[in-house]
Amino acid sequence: MSNAIKVGLLAAVALAVLSFLILSIEDLNPFSPEGQRVDALFDSVAGLDDKAAVRVAGVRVGSVDGIGLDGQRARVTLRLDQPVQLTVGASAAIASAGLLGDKYVELIPGPAGGTPLAEGAVLPGVTPVSFDQAMEQIGEIGESIQDVTGTLAGSLSGDDENSRIGRLLTNLEMISADVRDILKSNRRQVDSTIANFESASATLASELPRLARRMEEVLSEIGSLVGDNRDDLAASLANIKQLSADLQPVVGNLDTITSRLAAGEGTVGKLLASDEAHDQLVSTLGTIESGVGELSETLGAIKRIGLDLNLGGFYLSETETSQASLTVDINTRSDWLYRASIVDAATDREKTRTERITTTHGDGTVDVQTIETVRLSDDLTFTALLGHELGGEFKLYTGLIESSFGLEANYPLFDRRLWLTLQAYDFDRQDNLAPHLRLSTEWRFHPNLYLLGGFDDLLEGDRNSIFLGGGVRWNDPDLKYLIGAAPSF
Repeated sequence: MSNAIKVGLLAAVALAVLSFLILSIEDLNPFSPEGQRVDALFDSVAGLDDKAAVRVAGVRVGSVDGIGLDGQRARVTLRLDQPVQLTVGASAAIASAGLLGDKYVELIPGPAGGTPLAEGAVLPGVTPVSFDQAMEQIGEIGESIQDVTGTLAGSLSGDDENSRIGRLLTNLEMISADVRDILKSNRRQVDSTIANFESASATLASELPRLARRMEEVLSEIGSLVGDNRDDLAASLANIKQLSADLQPVVGNLDTITSRLAAGEGTVGKLLASDEAHDQLVSTLGTIESGVGELSETLGAIKRIGLDLNLGGFYLSETETSQASLTVDINTRSDWLYRASIVDAATDREKTRTERITTTHGDGTVDVQTIETVRLSDDLTFTALLGHELGGEFKLYTGLIESSFGLEANYPLFDRRLWLTLQAYDFDRQDNLAPHLRLSTEWRFHPNLYLLGGFDDLLEGDRNSIFLGGGVRWNDPDLKYLIGAAPSF
């Protein structure tokens, strides 16, 4: 059995194992129905990536299947792998798993037993307050507190008449002077009022006996009422006594805490009593804010880099050989694209070795003999391409293809499910052969699986062949799930 067939069998076994692992971890079924789809509109989806999880009450029920613009808002397509009963009033919100966790879409199905949501209805989306907005609000609150404390300090400082306290004392003096003038100018009315008070007190003196008798009657009624409910009142008083006993240690602790705070003891006491501690706290908060900002920028830069891995292979019917490759696509969220591959090529590469043998005869003549040796090598080849995304999702690459200079062009069809690829490389082949030209089509019938087919070496009639194959591909979210599930194996 040749090395190419061994490598092809090894690649097929590796492909089958990886496919089984991904289908098991992701709980994927390529032959299951497509599932329910629903769209949601958000003011902003910053930090939310395609293929992010969709959850209901924390349980994953699907994933994000496309993010685009709808006017000035973001339109997110949600693919639900599990049936969810959506009713009128349903909505969607963007949430995150912890402080630095990935963002996902939390789906609120709506009130139970409500009217089912119409086909094609768009859910309203709720975008939470971002970390930068929260820090900005905290900064504004701090500035407001500083303004209030500055104003209060200015009001309480100084004892001149221009300060607020000075003006308050002046106003009190003026009011007391006005009161004395009023009493002086209205003494008769004041005397009359006092006489009215004396008359009222005389009336109370005559009426007090009657009021006393009435109070005795009321107290008698209260006594009878207490006698009838003596047990309940005793239980209530016992509860009040127990409660007061329980509150005494709490009051003592509060008294101790307030005394220590007033004396400037402990961290909080030092913060309240020491200006230096206050300045250090403000400086520390500023340092933390700066560090959080730098951390946010670093995490944002990391999130802007995406990785797509592709393990695939195909079989050429005419030459009865196979080819396998492992490809890594680096996406920097810009128009520039990077691709690197390790390829076990289907055809062996020809390497020519030239030897010159010089023979000097006894008569002084010299003969030079040239020997050329052609050797076939089945070493691994490498692909390293730099690409650029042109208009209409057309992608053009240039660089090394299977260790030779070449060009590659990609174009998607049918909502990016079918990809057309044209490769041209190895322009200086042996025996004046035409450049290696390969046309292939890739059908991505599942987000992680695809079928491959095409025509290889189009320009050489003796070497061209139809090929068929397939592969598996996964990106950032899939890698995270694989890494997270690795310890379970």
